[in-house]
Amino acid sequence: MEIRKLPSESPLPLDLLLSADPSEKLVKDYVKRGQCYIAEADRQIIGVYVLIPTRPETAELVNIAVTEEWQGKGIGKALIKHALQTAKSQGFKTIEIGTGNSSISQLALYQKCGFRITGVDRDFFIRHYQEPIYENGIACIDMIRLSMDI
Repeated sequence: MEIRKLPSESPLPLDLLLSADPSEKLVKDYVKRGQCYIAEADRQIIGVYVLIPTRPETAELVNIAVTEEWQGKGIGKALIKHALQTAKSQGFKTIEIGTGNSSISQLALYQKCGFRITGVDRDFFIRHYQEPIYENGIACIDMIRLSMDI
């Protein structure tokens, strides 16, 4: 597997990005403001993430996604480690990430990678998404915010 920056002239892996965030408008905004990285195996894109500068010395990691057939094989963890190294090499001191209150496996992964919960953006998904989102039988309502000093 290789992780590399997606060239600006390359088409976006939009289906994969939308699996992490169902809002095409938000996804395209994230990609425009940040840098998109892809994981490839056998010449196919199997994972993606976007790194966005948000404040001085702070970046946010968004739209982490792994294709269904490659989930559970350490790809998500490899993407996060790559994002941490990339952010650090670019001079960032803090990296932030957010996920839904119903995203149980993502919350576990982020904490296993060293992120700590720093806050809750109440009603985030109600304010920013037209359609209700459900995961694991739970309504996705609040954004759980996590961060890590790098």
